[in-house]
Amino acid sequence: MRLVVAQRPLRRILRWTQLILAAVGVALLTYCGFVLLDTWSFQNGARRQLERLRTERQGANGGALRTASSTSPATSPSAASGGLIGRIEIPRLGISAIVIEGTSAKSLRRAVGHITGTALPGQPGNVGISGHRDTFFRPLRNIRRNDIITLTTLFGEYRYRVVATRIVRPDTVAELDPSQDEILTLVTCYPFYFVGPAPSRFIVRALAEPLP
Repeated sequence: MRLVVAQRPLRRILRWTQLILAAVGVALLTYCGFVLLDTWSFQNGARRQLERLRTERQGANGGALRTASSTSPATSPSAASGGLIGRIEIPRLGISAIVIEGTSAKSLRRAVGHITGTALPGQPGNVGISGHRDTFFRPLRNIRRNDIITLTTLFGEYRYRVVATRIVRPDTVAELDPSQDEILTLVTCYPFYFVGPAPSRFIVRALAEPLP
């Protein structure tokens, strides 16, 4: 006695499964395309805004902007530019990204974020900046001691030299403690190629370069 399996229901199930998987694939590709386009558009718009604000301020100051000063800005860059802090660059690694205030999911999708409550560039203290390990801060895996990090803001350009890197637990906050010196602390998830929520944090510590 042979057991006969109905083919039509099975084929119908397979056909619907293929259609659903195809629809999910299209939806994911569409979302990825939207994210990439939104990030590109935001970065370009913010760069233009930063250059416009710097040009306007330079004109108001008689053609001069500060470079690496320990004097605090009279006005918060965030308040002066609607949340735009500036631009971070690490030339050797090819990193160039806009820095905005805050570390919300939307902020870190579009840019790197200044950690609220930490010092601002040009102020004495610890400047904390966070970014995703799979986007803007992925090249940090190759950072070295003595690499130069530049922060360009509405108020001037500030240079920092890398002095150390560390791997810490995600609940470790001591790296962002205030300081009397001008310190820059970069934070991203670690390991860089970990699938899913990463279990650790990668910390880059840099000190402000003295005035020439």
